[in-house]
Amino acid sequence: MEKPRALIIGARGFLGAYLVEAAKPCFQVLRGERRGGSSGDAAIDITDASSIRRAFEDLNPDAVLLVAAMSDIDRCEAQPAEAFAANVRGPEIVANECARTNARLLFTSTAAVFDGTKHGYREEDSVCPLSVYGVMKAQAETSVRSLIPSAVIVRISLIIGLAKAVGTNSALDSLLAKWNARIPVCVPTAEVRNPIHAGLLSSIMIRLLTTSAQGIFHIGACDSMSRYELAAHIASLAGFPDDLVLPQKEPIPGRAPRGKDHFLISEKVENLCGIKIPGCEHQIVRCFDGSA
Repeated sequence: MEKPRALIIGARGFLGAYLVEAAKPCFQVLRGERRGGSSGDAAIDITDASSIRRAFEDLNPDAVLLVAAMSDIDRCEAQPAEAFAANVRGPEIVANECARTNARLLFTSTAAVFDGTKHGYREEDSVCPLSVYGVMKAQAETSVRSLIPSAVIVRISLIIGLAKAVGTNSALDSLLAKWNARIPVCVPTAEVRNPIHAGLLSSIMIRLLTTSAQGIFHIGACDSMSRYELAAHIASLAGFPDDLVLPQKEPIPGRAPRGKDHFLISEKVENLCGIKIPGCEHQIVRCFDGSA
């Protein structure tokens, strides 16, 4: 029996590359990017409705994973028009095509839809974003759910892991590159997150897509760390000296606002999938133990 066809929009990105691998046992994987490629790929611009329509007609996907976005929070703050096209209009266009063709949709969102003023957010908590990026992701969530009530929306606090290819937005690769060049990195002490390894996240996302799950799901470690603690643990495990990780205690002028505590409670997805998501230490170790 032929596998269903899953179109991953953003397949060449950091998370997208992990999703390609995680999806292969269950799906015939189709890749959507701004640049076309080999058979099974499509040149896609999510801000262009005609581009999306052509890709759906050419590839005929049964399911779509939309992970492409403008995710640089500071860039979104500085370029709101471009960010709106990618982060709001794009998801609307993709959701419209999924509704037209009856394709299942999974859309990735962010803990930045919350203001970070409390410890622990559940799916039903009211959104209250601080940044342009958070506002737009909240808008996109509303649009996707109104167009496709059965869509799966995954919110993530922080994704960690080594990139599978060069040129992605992997924060870990960026840190390691600077430390290898002996460049100290200032990391916020007041921003608390519960990271998830890209490989584990991808496997959970594919699990959700292959069930009847719908609605919003939070996915993250069962405990949390500040970004500074996280970076210090990574540096130690990778064998770098402590003095390459500097505590940033004061806000950086011109930086987009971030919530202080974006700990996402993952009980809903754990109960649905019958799993227990390990803590931060496990997520860090997994970056270097060779597992996806």
